[in-house]
Amino acid sequence: MPTDSLNIMKNSDIAKAVQVLREGGLVAFPTETVYGLGADASNELAVRKVFQAKARPADHPLIVHIGSVNELPDWAEVVPPAAKQLMDAFWPGPLTLVFKKRSYVLASVTGGQDTVAVRMPSHPIASELLQAYGKGLVAPSANQFTHLSPTSAAAVREELGSVIDLILDGGACELGLESTILDVSREKPVILRPGMITRTMLENVLGEPILVATNETTTRAPGRHHLHYAPTTKTILLPTEKVAAYARSLTPTDLPVVFVVRHETVLPHETGNIHWVTMPPAAKDYAHELYRMLRTLDQQHYQQIIIEDVPLAPEWEAIRDRLTKASYTQC
Repeated sequence: MPTDSLNIMKNSDIAKAVQVLREGGLVAFPTETVYGLGADASNELAVRKVFQAKARPADHPLIVHIGSVNELPDWAEVVPPAAKQLMDAFWPGPLTLVFKKRSYVLASVTGGQDTVAVRMPSHPIASELLQAYGKGLVAPSANQFTHLSPTSAAAVREELGSVIDLILDGGACELGLESTILDVSREKPVILRPGMITRTMLENVLGEPILVATNETTTRAPGRHHLHYAPTTKTILLPTEKVAAYARSLTPTDLPVVFVVRHETVLPHETGNIHWVTMPPAAKDYAHELYRMLRTLDQQHYQQIIIEDVPLAPEWEAIRDRLTKASYTQC
């Protein structure tokens, strides 16, 4: 039931969103991470609409969002003790856990795997919607596959406005990066996608080391595609010590360009064809601004976006992951 004139709803319009979802429609809604493209996770036709809207590969699994821990047994066959510890510590919040699935969970949701990814978001609009609906919703980021995730209702409309039935407008997302994904379905927990809940934070709760997925890890999860979170503009990621030299090497055919830096001193002075943006020094603030900033720069017709690499500290792991994927084919 998409319409040419998309309604951007306020957070009081939960009842309308529930109606759309019950009719098999698509509702975009804010979470603390990014905006999700919501559909009934138990409705095969609705789930297919999500894949069609995003042009998402069919073997790329979706995350089921729930409004209460009491709903988890509807999706997970086994909830191991480690998962319970992590849920107590981080739910509701930006942590997705991967469980062995119930036999009836749709293969389209799991990408044909024997596992299902579940999370309970903390954003008040997402929470209100999920509790009012009373059933799990798939909610991948509300953008075309591999594009930058949207962190505002306006960005959702720009990406998928013609194919979404309703947007719940909750303003800018607090975190701005997708959730951490942790596989707890195996003998040892494995991080499949880094997020702002870091490996160190997870290890502090469990009291044991946690593995990080390698290329040989068999479980598929959102965000593990080598090209993801990418602007359409050629994007390059450089170590701090190489930024100034790269700026000096540019030729007229390379220009105009924009540098995204954390240190104002790494670049020569701004010129008419070389611009620069200074990002916040703290990881949390940097993450909040990242996708909004890249989306804005992507619309300004630069030849290149050159990004200064970020620190190796744990709190920067998710940001580095997104920057690496954004620049994967550009280096």
